[in-house]
Amino acid sequence: MAQHFLLSAAARTISLGQVLRMTDAEAEAAFAAIRWPETAGCPVCPGCGCTICYDCRRRGGARWRCKACRRDFSLTSGTLFAFHKLSVRDYLAAVLVFCDEVKGKSALALSRDLDVQYKTAFVLEHKIREAMGLEFRGLRLGGAGRQVEVDGACFGGHVRPENRKEDRRDRRLTENKSGKRQVVVVIRERALAGTSLGGTLPAVFASEDAAIDFIKARVDRATTVHADEAAAWNALHARFDTRRINHSVEYANDDACTNGAESFFSRARRGEIGHYHHISGAYLLRYARELAWREDHRRDSTGLHVRTVVRLVVSGGPSVDFCGSWQRARHAA
Repeated sequence: MAQHFLLSAAARTISLGQVLRMTDAEAEAAFAAIRWPETAGCPVCPGCGCTICYDCRRRGGARWRCKACRRDFSLTSGTLFAFHKLSVRDYLAAVLVFCDEVKGKSALALSRDLDVQYKTAFVLEHKIREAMGLEFRGLRLGGAGRQVEVDGACFGGHVRPENRKEDRRDRRLTENKSGKRQVVVVIRERALAGTSLGGTLPAVFASEDAAIDFIKARVDRATTVHADEAAAWNALHARFDTRRINHSVEYANDDACTNGAESFFSRARRGEIGHYHHISGAYLLRYARELAWREDHRRDSTGLHVRTVVRLVVSGGPSVDFCGSWQRARHAA
C-alpha cells in the first residue's frame, strides 16, 4: 500500500525548530524572498514601486528608504502584519504553528507557544484568518461536468436548560430561542478524477433560505448540485440540475451524496469543541473561511502552507478590523 502524503517526508518541508533556529537576518531574508519574489528578495517601495531603495535601519528590524518618494518602509509595511512589534521570526513561527494544526489553533495555546499575551495571539490569529479569507473573494465554483455539494449547519445561540425540570421550556420553539443562532452554508466542489482537491466556499446567514442568492451567484449554472431534503434547497431546482438525498433513509446513493460538505462540518465541530470552544458571533465567517482553507490545502506541504499564507498576508494590505493592538469588540467582516 502506498504511503499517505501526510505521513511522508515530502509533507514536512519546514519545521518549527528550523524557524526558531533562524537568526534575525535569515528570517528577514526568508520573509523578503516571499514578499518580493520578482526581485529575488530585494526591497521594492510599497508606495511608488521603485526598486532603488537603500538601508536606513536604525534599531531593530530591517528598514529601507525609497530613492524616488523618500518614504521609509519595513518588511511588513502595507501588509496585514503592518505596525508589528514582534520579530519577523516570531511571525513566521506563528504562521507555521497555526497552519500545522489540522482543526485549528487556539489563541491561548499560541500565546503560550510564542510567550505573548492572549490579546496579541488573538489579534495575530485573526490577521492570519483574514489573509486566508482573501482566497475566497470572487471565487466561483462548478461548471459543465462539475458537481458541487451544498449543506448548512447551525452555530451559536445555545440556550442552557433550567436546573429544575418544571422550569424547563421547549427550546425548539422560536420564543424560547436566543436569536443569536447563525447558519454556516458551505458549497463544496468535488474534484475530478486525477485532479487536485475541489474548492470549498463557506458563508454565514441567518437561515438556509437566505443563502439561495449567494449560491446562485457563486455556482456556475451548468453545475450539478447535490443537497439534502431541507426545504430551503427546493429553490435550487429552478436554476441547477439538482440531486437530493434523504438522510432519514440513507446517507448516500448513486444519484446524490453530500458527504463532502458533511465532512467539512464534521471537522468544524471538532475544531469548535476541541480547540476554540466558541466560534459563533461576529467572527463566525472568519473561522468558517479558515476551516475551508485548511480543507482545500490539507494535501500541501508545511513549507507551501507558510509561503501561501505569507503571500496572502503581504497582498492583503493593513487589516481593516485589527489595525490596532486590541479591538475585539469591533465587528469583523
